[in-house]
Amino acid sequence: MKKVSCAVLVCFVLSLLPLSTLRAEEIKLGYIDTVKIFAQFKETVDAEAVYKKEVDAWKKKASDMEAELAKMREEIQSQSLMLSEEKQAEKKLQFDQKLKEYNQFMSDVFGDNGQAAKRNKELTQPIVEKINAVIAKIAEAEGYTIVFDAAQGNIVYAKKALDLTDRVMQELEKEMPKNPTP
Repeated sequence: MKKVSCAVLVCFVLSLLPLSTLRAEEIKLGYIDTVKIFAQFKETVDAEAVYKKEVDAWKKKASDMEAELAKMREEIQSQSLMLSEEKQAEKKLQFDQKLKEYNQFMSDVFGDNGQAAKRNKELTQPIVEKINAVIAKIAEAEGYTIVFDAAQGNIVYAKKALDLTDRVMQELEKEMPKNPTP
């Protein structure tokens, strides 16, 4: 559905242009594959490694919290006959507090606006801006009217000659410092 709506949108925009404009200016199309760029560009690979390390630490903490909750639950169940109602209520209250802390942690870290999402954006936004700047530079220098992203599924067919992905990668590599510091 998304492919069809994008194609309809492009046709609609082109139909709005006066025919004289179409004749006066040649339309030159190109496309890139952001998945390939992200997979091969050193900065994105490095950013992904940093992000994965941080997410793994958050997952470890969540796992530790889950293990503690499971242990508390097991203790409550195994000691239920031996404990007074007052002690059972106390342990249940402690469990509920730990569960609340766990749920808050999961929301704070992995929620829609959590630390993981913020960190991902913080790491990738400068890289995306750099990639977009290179795409714009190539498009302007070589007279491309529109550049599509094949990774977004908006292209059903295109000649390989229109693929600018390798050109974008070359430009990005040119802009990389020669001796990056770790």
